[in-house]
Amino acid sequence: MGDVHILDTVAKTTLGNRMGPGELCAALRIMYRIRLFETRAKELFLKGVVKGTAHSSVGQEAIAAGACAAVKLDDFLLTHHRGHGHTIAKGADIALMFAELMGRAPGYCSGLGGSMHIADIERNILGANGIVGAGIGLGTGAALAEKLNSTGNIGITFFGDGAANEGIFHEAMNLAAIWQLPLIFFCENNQYGLTTATETVTAGPSIAARGDGYDVRNERIDGNDVASVFDAVERAALRARAGDGPTLIEALTYRWDDHSMRANLPSYRTDDEEEDWKTRDPIGRLRDRLIEAEELAPDDLKSMQTEVEAEIETAIDWAKDQAEPDMAQAMDCVLPPRHGDFKEPPIGERRITYAQAITEAFALEMAADDDVIILGEDVGATGGIFGLTPGLLDRFGADRVRDTPISEGAISTCGVGAAMRGKRVIVEAQLWDFVTLMADAIINQAAKARFMLGGKAKVPIVFRGPQGAGIRLAAQHCQSLEMLFANVPGLQIYAPSSAYDAKGLMASAIVDDGPVVFLEHKLLYLGAEQPVPEERYVIEPGRARIVRPGTDCTVIATLAMLDRAVQAAERLEREGIGVEVIDPRTIKPLDVDTICDSVRKTNRAVVVHEAPLFGGFGGEIAATIQDQAFDWLDAPIARIGAPEMPVPYNDRLERAYMPDAARIAAAIKSVCYRS
Repeated sequence: MGDVHILDTVAKTTLGNRMGPGELCAALRIMYRIRLFETRAKELFLKGVVKGTAHSSVGQEAIAAGACAAVKLDDFLLTHHRGHGHTIAKGADIALMFAELMGRAPGYCSGLGGSMHIADIERNILGANGIVGAGIGLGTGAALAEKLNSTGNIGITFFGDGAANEGIFHEAMNLAAIWQLPLIFFCENNQYGLTTATETVTAGPSIAARGDGYDVRNERIDGNDVASVFDAVERAALRARAGDGPTLIEALTYRWDDHSMRANLPSYRTDDEEEDWKTRDPIGRLRDRLIEAEELAPDDLKSMQTEVEAEIETAIDWAKDQAEPDMAQAMDCVLPPRHGDFKEPPIGERRITYAQAITEAFALEMAADDDVIILGEDVGATGGIFGLTPGLLDRFGADRVRDTPISEGAISTCGVGAAMRGKRVIVEAQLWDFVTLMADAIINQAAKARFMLGGKAKVPIVFRGPQGAGIRLAAQHCQSLEMLFANVPGLQIYAPSSAYDAKGLMASAIVDDGPVVFLEHKLLYLGAEQPVPEERYVIEPGRARIVRPGTDCTVIATLAMLDRAVQAAERLEREGIGVEVIDPRTIKPLDVDTICDSVRKTNRAVVVHEAPLFGGFGGEIAATIQDQAFDWLDAPIARIGAPEMPVPYNDRLERAYMPDAARIAAAIKSVCYRS
């Protein structure tokens, strides 16, 4: 572009536009408040009062002030790691923000989230995020909830230029377009990622122009002009409220400081470039224009600055005096309180399959609560690849049984966003291996949202799908991945092995206020009909089931391995060995008491799972038994799992890969006859 500055390539906005003098003066005050907050936060960081890190938005204040002036209090906002300005402009309490940056208990997130996760749920600020681009997907879910509830509210999700190259940008843009969601995608293009210039890593004429590929209205604006920002967001908001779908706005701006307060990087920008952008200071531009237009007197400006300075210092002094959280407070924020009537009904005589039991749970919970929705590929008319949702589309409609694109990232983050806005969401992974493409939504978003937001958020979402081998779908369609999620605090993992448990545990998962990973085994879909009560019921997580009593050895097994453990026990009974078989039902929470009580009785233990032995949950159970029932053991604990290899396609090798009744029986005999 030669000597032409990038801001000179966008349309200019005259003073005022749709913002009157009073609104512009209010915007200037907000911009001063943001600037001074960021300046003082950096000073406090350098003094060690603010620890960890934070990301300054100095130089970008016009975006926050202009955008938030154009939305309503009931509209939601999602931001990113550089989100202080947006949060302040939406009306957050600065004292609570400083308390959070200092890690104090009264902070917005109880001192547990810090700068990158500040949220104010009461003001519909759904949170900042340390994962680049995460808010883009979460925004689609929050917007879906607003649309389903017919609130008339809209949302705005802020992200940086770097996030525009993440896959979630494209997945979410497509999803928002096909569902015509009331969402504004707002890209703050501040010219750099960490140190890499945006123009060197971004193809195409502009980020805004990428909206054309999805038929999403888009525009590129001067992000240092508060009136231009306001006008663009107001236009987008009017479209969204009218049901005309999303808008993509790219605002050109510049961050004055380094990527983060912690960064100590070699110089990557020239002095001339930095000074050139500083001459386009959004605060100076608005201030000078207001004074020139005689809409703001110098004395009033001075008073405004003095008042903001006093407000900031008062907030800092208050925050410094607040207590830090303790470990008990932190633990209370990991999982929501459990609720429900966990009286299990008699099994009865009626018989249905494992798959039908899950479908029945869906139908009963959807009938009981209009907020329950299902998202997934082909879950509508066809009922999914394994037929778990047949008939639900006809009964509950396409709004609640929603077929999605093949976009696991968008499906899962959309589900989390909708759950945070009050929906109870069931997300289907068509095959459980595909859940690896949902890992960010499950591990970084759903599992941590309640904790990072200081216990103030609910995320009622179920991630479910078929795992395991046995039907020759090979290495990428047959994995057992329970331990991928078992090491993540904030997640519960349910693993029903019977139709009765599948129905009751699915109901439990749906009514829970936190995220649940729900494992179903493909072989169990193919099993015979089993007794299942017709009424609605929930099973308490963390209560194991003694499937078969015995006196000589305890076997703990889940999912498809349970039936094989029972077969082994029946064989050994003829040899005079009494085997007690326990189904944990849920891996997290785990019923340690039932397992250890059984081992104290039998004095021996065998743990069986389908996943490879190394890193499998059998190791965790063995360690627990060692810790709590070691004195009762008469033999080492035996563990059985798959070999250290992916699942083979060849049917003979696949059978050899999976533990069977013969291997389980041999392990039981080895601990029983060990002297």
